[in-house]
Amino acid sequence: MADLHIVRKHALGLKEARKIAFNWAEQVENDLGMSCTYEEGRSADKVCFSRSGVQGELQVTKDRFELDAKLGFLVGAFKGRIEAEITEMLNQLLPESPAGGAGKTAAAVKKPAAKK
Repeated sequence: MADLHIVRKHALGLKEARKIAFNWAEQVENDLGMSCTYEEGRSADKVCFSRSGVQGELQVTKDRFELDAKLGFLVGAFKGRIEAEITEMLNQLLPESPAGGAGKTAAAVKKPAAKK
């Protein structure tokens, strides 16, 4: 099994981070066919997500997003691409941070231009 671990720091506070995490959960449900559950906590929230070959959770706090996922054998072959897509989703949802915590990373992949 392949593992994914992605961390994004932010300065949004829990209330705003919660909105972004909820949007992220909706996006992965729609775009990636994930099944998500959202659990609000007092100082942190948790988004559990799964689909065939993928299981994980996104921890959301007042100052960071931390995603951990286990990829099954077949899905693990696409670890790099999956990590890049998740990173890009988070980059699009999180505002740029002066501390550099939410900026683009080497793992981010640009989507190809639409064909004319």
